[in-house]
Amino acid sequence: MSRDVQITDVVMRDGLQDEPAVVSVPDRLRIADALVAAGITRVEAASFVNPARVPQMSGAEELVAGLPHPPGVRWSALALNRRGVDRAVAAGVPEVCLVVSAAEGHSRANAGRGVREALADLAEVVEDNPHVRFTGGVATAFVCPFDGEVTPQRLTEVATAYADIGITRLGLADTLGTADPQHVGRSVGAVRDALPEATIGLHLHNALGQALRTVDLALDLGITRFDAAAGGYGGCPFAPGAHGNIATETLVEHLHRRGVATGIDASLLADAVAVVEDALHRGSPTS
Repeated sequence: MSRDVQITDVVMRDGLQDEPAVVSVPDRLRIADALVAAGITRVEAASFVNPARVPQMSGAEELVAGLPHPPGVRWSALALNRRGVDRAVAAGVPEVCLVVSAAEGHSRANAGRGVREALADLAEVVEDNPHVRFTGGVATAFVCPFDGEVTPQRLTEVATAYADIGITRLGLADTLGTADPQHVGRSVGAVRDALPEATIGLHLHNALGQALRTVDLALDLGITRFDAAAGGYGGCPFAPGAHGNIATETLVEHLHRRGVATGIDASLLADAVAVVEDALHRGSPTS
């Protein structure tokens, strides 16, 4: 089957990080195996953040060491700062997703510093690691829980700052899941006009049940990269009101109904969701 749309499953990172349980590394590896068996070839497996703040992401190095490496499967991990990147690189992560917020309020809550400071730090990190494949994630790309709606101009400024340090593969996140699809479309269009060479993907949450409308609009704009989480789990611990990701199984079903190929087996994906649910049930409480 041809792969018309590329889905990155983020349940192991964004899905688990906001749940009230810490899933063991062996159980997270079970999830990884199940996702790969379903035909998912891109997985964001971990976040190299402070485990004292996000205990669900503890054991990231052990997890990366245990990941399988079948042909065609690509693993990535998230980092917010130099320390996170250094840990990810030392662990052997082949692709590191850097994240900055488009909004000042969320940046200070999530990363403990302003947007400009975060971008300056990441510029140095990229320069110091020329052998690493980096992608650029933009949190609260459309709506911020502290600052309200993010303008297309503001988002474009952050995207351009990424391009200035050599990162043109960008993931724009509707962190709260409340962005109006038309606003997302305008913002994506503004970024594409400013950075025609950039590859843009969307990381959608689904608070208002309108994520699939955004997907359809994005497809019409030529966007073919989407993040999703098996089971619809996830959220940001530092974004009040954030809701779960669009469920991978929901996205796959929707795309297949539209005749869009994903390369993912819906039946085996359902099995993977069951593995996630079991792993969470077996997890230890965060407090």
